[in-house]
Amino acid sequence: MDLISRIQQQCQDSQQAADWLAEHLATPIAMAAELLVESLMQDGKVLTCGNGGSAAMAQYTAALLLNRLEHDRPGLAAIALGATPITLTAIAADQGFEFSMARQTHALAHSHDVLVVFASHGSPANLVATIEAAHERGMRVIVISGREDAELARQLTDSDLLLNIPLSGIARIQEMHMLIVHTLCDAIDCLLLGVET
Repeated sequence: MDLISRIQQQCQDSQQAADWLAEHLATPIAMAAELLVESLMQDGKVLTCGNGGSAAMAQYTAALLLNRLEHDRPGLAAIALGATPITLTAIAADQGFEFSMARQTHALAHSHDVLVVFASHGSPANLVATIEAAHERGMRVIVISGREDAELARQLTDSDLLLNIPLSGIARIQEMHMLIVHTLCDAIDCLLLGVET
């Protein structure tokens, strides 16, 4: 396969993944938007977290909520856990990396808040601990995951939401996570502002 054909195949694979997402996750994404708006309307906030590229997605999501996606609106309360290296490394050094975001959750979260967890693959111990901390604070949790997320999924209760992308390639999973974030933020704007499409 030549380079141009390979690039075209990547684009086709991405489109197929987006088509799958539209068919299987439109309803859960709408439910997630409603859950987040319900929290925000009760003076709750959104806490986001992830590792590696998923940490970047968590920070991006918090930034879109605090600022905007397409439409001007008041800023929405959102915090990306682990975004401050000093805090992250101080907790990791004293408590262990497993508790680096769980400790922040215990300190910052209230029962009306929602935790949004990004994990493109696997079930890292620090994310499992953060979900446990969120439940201890009475929070609901949204997990946006990829393959091999069994331990994260087991942590969820009936009031939580799982948006899983069961694909094998990290690139496709992270692309779909980005699409979920954009559709989620657009749906939140529609619920808050009545934006017509």
